[in-house]
Amino acid sequence: MSEQGGGDWVALREDDGRAYLLRRSPGEIKVKGLGRFDAEQLLEGYAIGDRIRVGQKSLTIVDPALPEARRNMARRAQVIGAKDAGFLISWMGIGVGSRVLEGGHGSAGLAMHLANVLGSAGTLISVDSRPDLAEVGQANMERLAEVLPEFPDWHLIDGDLSDIGPSVSEICGSLDAAILDVAEPWQVVPAIEPLLRAGGRLACYCPTTAQLERS
Repeated sequence: MSEQGGGDWVALREDDGRAYLLRRSPGEIKVKGLGRFDAEQLLEGYAIGDRIRVGQKSLTIVDPALPEARRNMARRAQVIGAKDAGFLISWMGIGVGSRVLEGGHGSAGLAMHLANVLGSAGTLISVDSRPDLAEVGQANMERLAEVLPEFPDWHLIDGDLSDIGPSVSEICGSLDAAILDVAEPWQVVPAIEPLLRAGGRLACYCPTTAQLERS
């Protein structure tokens, strides 16, 4: 997936930073915290930077970016937070054009941060064996693709990380980085290590001591 959608998204931001993401399109919608309204009619005559009143709230209309998308993401699984995601991206040298494997997609908390830095020249391969969780992340990523000015070549694969080698070879040849957020990362490290280019980096996100000791 690399093409952006055609949606015209805006964010309505409160003074404390809280933001509401919505699309300029006809039809009544319900936005938690704001109520029900027709977004196209509500925003008619307003431009980016204008103040607008919705109910009792006075908000600023802004172009949405990653922070607004994160604040409005759907969640079904615990996500990697912005602080940890930023550290991983920096420590692993991930940037524009990188080829990255994400093991454990979930609600796309990490994938959204990766997509933001990879740009249209980058490749992101997300692997998850739980379709019920990954479908939430897929929806978050599809909306993010419409929000960001650039979006990577993104592939969501339903399967086992131990069998991902042929898919990686077909998509991008080799990897610059791999981040594993799975229950037993030590089980799949031997299968992932050969997919990295010389000098590539691998990280295991281990929130528990037991995971850390085994990894």
